[in-house]
Amino acid sequence: MLIDLRKDNAAALDVSDVCVIGAGAAGLSLARRLVQRGHQVCLLESGGLDFEQATQDLYRGANVGMPYYDLDQSRLRFFGGTVAIWGGRCALLDPIDFERREWVQHSGWPIGRSDLDPYYRQANEQLELGEFNYEHDIWATLGVADPGFDPDRIDAELWRFDETMERFAASRARELIAAPNLRVLIHANAVKLQAGADAQTIEHVEVRPLGGEPRQVRARHYILASGTIENARLLLASNDVEAAGIGNRHDLVGRFFMEHPAGRIGKVETAQPFELWAALQKRFMRDGPPLAPALRLGDAAQREHRALNSIVTFKLQRDPSRGVALGNRLYHNLKHSIAPSRGGRALDHAYRAIRAWIHRSVRNNVERLRARAGLTDLYLITRGEQAPNPDSRILLSSKRDALGNRRADLAWQLSEIDKHTARVFAQVFDEELRRLGKGRVVPSAWLDEPGPQWPIDPTVGNHPFANYHQMGGARMSASPAHGVVDADCRVHGYANLFVAGGSVFPTGGWANPTLTIIALALRLADHLDKRLAGAG
Repeated sequence: MLIDLRKDNAAALDVSDVCVIGAGAAGLSLARRLVQRGHQVCLLESGGLDFEQATQDLYRGANVGMPYYDLDQSRLRFFGGTVAIWGGRCALLDPIDFERREWVQHSGWPIGRSDLDPYYRQANEQLELGEFNYEHDIWATLGVADPGFDPDRIDAELWRFDETMERFAASRARELIAAPNLRVLIHANAVKLQAGADAQTIEHVEVRPLGGEPRQVRARHYILASGTIENARLLLASNDVEAAGIGNRHDLVGRFFMEHPAGRIGKVETAQPFELWAALQKRFMRDGPPLAPALRLGDAAQREHRALNSIVTFKLQRDPSRGVALGNRLYHNLKHSIAPSRGGRALDHAYRAIRAWIHRSVRNNVERLRARAGLTDLYLITRGEQAPNPDSRILLSSKRDALGNRRADLAWQLSEIDKHTARVFAQVFDEELRRLGKGRVVPSAWLDEPGPQWPIDPTVGNHPFANYHQMGGARMSASPAHGVVDADCRVHGYANLFVAGGSVFPTGGWANPTLTIIALALRLADHLDKRLAGAG
């Protein structure tokens, strides 16, 4: 049942088994599974069924650390969430990502990859990604000759691409919305989690439409699934019982914000730039979704060089000192000038479809000709794991939004090991190319500059310094002294409050987080199903 809180305030009064706050990939995956298991679910969505500027403005906040994207442009706030505009890239976190690495401070999950594998398979099926294979027989799967890298030094893994546009949009969730045991409240902004006097349970969520009166939503269990920054903001702002905020007894809520920093780490000098580039390009398979390889710093190399888990891709382009090509510049200017409304997103989807056709049909021939004519060179682009850093954090602002709530500010901070890993990757890749007789890497000059900062380089691609992958702020830990939620995503010290999404990641690996977010959501849904059935 779909209810607009602006028009039907009384609808918030019924008590549910579970209240899910946020209707993005995590919240909808949770709601769907819990509804299928027969539980009464209330799903709260701050926005409506599509983009509305007034609601989007609630995300505005200041960047008070390293430069970062405008916060109100880094996430979407309506039914379906930010996956309405994602690129569909899916990959797994690696086993090493879950391990306690003695050279990476604050690393280690309280669960292992094996705990998540069954849910990765289910998430893979949910997104219709074909065979569950991301790590094995990569080159044979792609139909490409093995380039010969030593997997201990340079390993290969796969991206699998979800090609369904706006998979989590309301138009694709009609049967869920119509379920008799689900209430979807739109324009229901969660303004406060009301803790009990003993600070051990949540009694209700206070919700309010823009311009409307507050109402209370009650349930047996509550799940925050509002995105990394908003989850932390709501926990910190709910401070009438615990002055530091809910779950923040050890000053950890909002800390350890992570991204995937991106940058050019070197130029590849080689006699075969096109051939190397072509081996790593997206492949449109005859059966199943598109696939693309990623070259990862091998586990042995990470241990040897005390580095993080990161990847590189190849980019064939003209001299970066010439700046962004006119066509790309015009596209990015147009993209950022159009609101992400249904019409704006349709234009973006059309652009992506045209680009996919070009990739399928003519791109390889064009790139081959340009490379052989000496018009382009080959560059290494990295997507880095960011080391957990307690000083990289989400903070409450002194400014307030249209609901009277304190906004969230972001102090994004990198660490020396992040840049060290980029240097290591350039070095290891150079050694492997030389061993294979395929060329060498000339490292980028910024790698030797002091400090942990990365350059903002629009010639790198659509993401000039980070990948819009927000993680952390409510990290998972075995002990309350080291995190905000336990291995079941329950907030330490609270019997009925859980967190879903990238917030709970203790480390981020290199992989795009959406597949892991969905897998964790399905795992949490199974845990709650057992609790509600009295089995745990």
